[in-house]
Parts: sequence; structure tokens; C-alpha cells
Amino acid sequence: MKKLAIIGASYLQEPLIQKAKSMGLETHVFAWAAGDVGEKSADFFYPISIVEKEEILNKCREIGISGICTIASDLAAITVNYVAANMGLVGNTLEATEYSTNKHAMRLRFEKNGDPSPVSIKVFPDTDLSKLQLSYPVIVKPLDRSGSRGITKLESFQGLENAIKIAADQGFEKAALVEEFATGQEYSVECISYGGVHHFLAITEKYTTGAPHFIENGHIEPAPIDTELLGKVKKVVFHALDSLMIRNSASHSEIKIDKNKNIKIIEIGGRMGGDFIGSSLVSISTGIDFVKAVIQVAMGEIPDLTSETVPCTAGVRFIFEQKDVEALKLLKKDHPEYLVDEHVETITDHVVSDSSNRFGYFIMKAEKREDIEPYMPKK
Repeated sequence: MKKLAIIGASYLQEPLIQKAKSMGLETHVFAWAAGDVGEKSADFFYPISIVEKEEILNKCREIGISGICTIASDLAAITVNYVAANMGLVGNTLEATEYSTNKHAMRLRFEKNGDPSPVSIKVFPDTDLSKLQLSYPVIVKPLDRSGSRGITKLESFQGLENAIKIAADQGFEKAALVEEFATGQEYSVECISYGGVHHFLAITEKYTTGAPHFIENGHIEPAPIDTELLGKVKKVVFHALDSLMIRNSASHSEIKIDKNKNIKIIEIGGRMGGDFIGSSLVSISTGIDFVKAVIQVAMGEIPDLTSETVPCTAGVRFIFEQKDVEALKLLKKDHPEYLVDEHVETITDHVVSDSSNRFGYFIMKAEKREDIEPYMPKK
């Protein structure tokens, strides 16, 4: 039996674990012991932090794995590619990993290769801010985190020092980016690449809480993009994937498109998108088993991108407050057949600060976008 290593054991990795087992693979899961679902569902679990690259590498050599992967985690992707590179397995190079997990390195790469992205400046909490030449509004974000952590939009210099401190505290390098605020509707583009050949899967329309923190509160697939603009999006994203040297993995590209149809790349991760985009919405909206394709690439196989089910409109709404729960109740009353999955925790008075501490979600599918829109957050 072939053996697959999976980095991470949270609910985000559970679809990966279950899919691998259904494909006849023996699953070896690595994560800090925290009582997560993957600790019990894996064939073998190792209580090793996902950042302990050398220890995981040594164990994977001992096990004799045939592939290694993760979904929805930049931090885990670093270890995945480190192990793959040192064992001669399929993955992205260490250079590509740096470009796709360090936002400053990413911006420099985009600038070098002519990819459209916001102008960006790397700063530290002790940077002399009086010497910065900025055009407001700006976005301040951590150098190396995802999940809407530490993001702040500022309309003026006021609050800049504090925003930089917040962003730096959230990151591992303790640095931040201050960059121009790109206008327009935000989307994400889901792709998978094998041997440097990029395959477009889906484009997702993103809902957020807006300024100042832009925490994602919903997604719909497919996004309402006309054929001509979609072709332009694919061209821009594929070129950017080449710039980042992403050749063997899923990718999650966040972009903005303004009213004049100009595209700006916000950031790209060399891994499947989180928030159930990769694990649920893509398969519902395209019929393609994205999770299986990720495993196939990791195992050195050409990904199977045939549609296995009839495509539908797919949506997810996240629980921030009671009004989101009321929307779920209304959905169950009006159209219970639309509901795919739900998880709702007790709502407390804590403020949702990023995507890691929302109070739950519900996933929907229906024939048309208009069927789902009434149950999505208001824009």
C-alpha cells in the first residue's frame, strides 16, 4: 500500500485524509497534538508540530512515503515542499515556496516579471514612518500570514504605527507590508498545476466585512464573469504562477477587478484555498474532485479533472453574529434542500478578528445563483 504524508490534522485537512483513504492510500498525519479530528481519522498520527521540518523529514524517510501534501495552509505548504524536495517527491521548489509564502518576496517577483499587483513597502515596528512616501488609502498586512489576520485599511497616517505593530505581531518574521489599496470586487481563482501546466478550475466571488479588516464572510462559485474577462483573468493568473515558479500544486490566487476591468493580483498561495473553497465549493460548482487532484499531483500522477457530478451554484456563509444564524434558519424553512453542511457554535460577545475565530458556517448549493443570493451576506 502506498503511503501519503499529510501536514496538519485540523478540520481543514479532514477532507484530504478521508479522500486519500478512499483512494486506497495509507495516511500518515503530522501535527501538534491538540485533539483535532485528523488525529483520530488518520491511519497513523505523529504529534510533531508542522513547523518541525527536519523531524518530519526524518520520519517520512523512515516511513517510506510516496507523496506529501496539505490543503488550505501556507505554513504547512512550507514543510510539504521541504520534505518533497529532500526526498525527490513531487512538489514545488524551495525557491517557489519562498515566493508564495512571503508576501514581500512575492511582490518583488511580480514587479520583476511585470505582473499587475499593488505597490508595496516592507516595514518593521521600529521603522521611521516619517520617511515613508505613501498615497492613502493603504492596506497594512503581515508579511507571512493568511486568513485575514492582522489586516487594516487606513485612510490617513493616523493609526499607521499601531496597524504595523498589529500586523507584525501576527507574522512569523515580525514585519509588515504597507501597500496601495486596490479597488474593485475581490475574487479568488482556483487552479491546479502539474509539471508546470496550469489548469483553471473555478473563480470565486468573495464577500467580506469591508474596511478596516476585510474578514471574509462568504463566497459564491461560479462568479458572474463574462467569457472575455475570464480569459484575461486566466492569462494574468497563469503568468503570475509562472513568476512564482508554482509548478506542482493547487493554487489560490486572490485578485481584484475594478470597474474598468483592470486586474490586480493581491496575493497567491501555492496551495488549495481555505474557507471550504477548495474542499467543497469547487467540487459542487464544477463537478471536479479537487481534493483527489491534489493527492494525485503529490503522488506524481496526472490529475483527473473530469466532471464527476452535475455542476451547481455553490455558496458558503460564515457565522459572525445572530443575523447569520437567522439566515440559516430561513434557508432551512424555505429551501432545506439547498443545505449541504452546517456548523454553528454558541455566539459569544467576542469580536471576530479574523477567519480563525468565526462562529461557524453553512454551505449551500442550488441550480442558479439567484437561488442562493438571498441567504448570502449583504454587500
